[in-house]
Amino acid sequence: MNRLRAISLHALLVLAALALAPALAHARTADRNQPMALDADNSDCNLADDGKCVFTGNVVITQGTLDIRAERAEVHRSGGEIDQVILTGRQATMKQQMDDGTMMNASADKIVYEVRKEILTLTGNFKIESPRGSNSGQRMVYNMGTGQMQSGGDGTRVRTVIQPKQPAGSGN
Repeated sequence: MNRLRAISLHALLVLAALALAPALAHARTADRNQPMALDADNSDCNLADDGKCVFTGNVVITQGTLDIRAERAEVHRSGGEIDQVILTGRQATMKQQMDDGTMMNASADKIVYEVRKEILTLTGNFKIESPRGSNSGQRMVYNMGTGQMQSGGDGTRVRTVIQPKQPAGSGN
């Protein structure tokens, strides 16, 4: 279980970073040092170097302020390293407190993280919200290495809302 926690931890931290892209904020740094709990109705794990772990039914993953919920979570490994993490459900959700104390919320029918490529893809009615802004649509691809975020391109519309910067001392 400790190895699975380490595998999931890396993937979840990347998911948290994706949700921060439109908000230009930072995930709660202290969460990385907290224990991770993964609860589900069922699990089917192969802990081999090229194995896959599948968690189904009311999947809840928590680590510090990070809270992820999905109907299904798959963790794929290749050569002993995490290769891909897939979260699905109607909808898979994620929320986390940022270092500045604000909350970030994200949801999508499917969230895929390709670890080696550092690519995160949200599909199916995705929405990311924070006090600094929001982004929603049918598909978003985020390159964590470059910071490039692409939404749409599939014939559907994308909506981005950027909130104005609040003056210092405004209490917001």
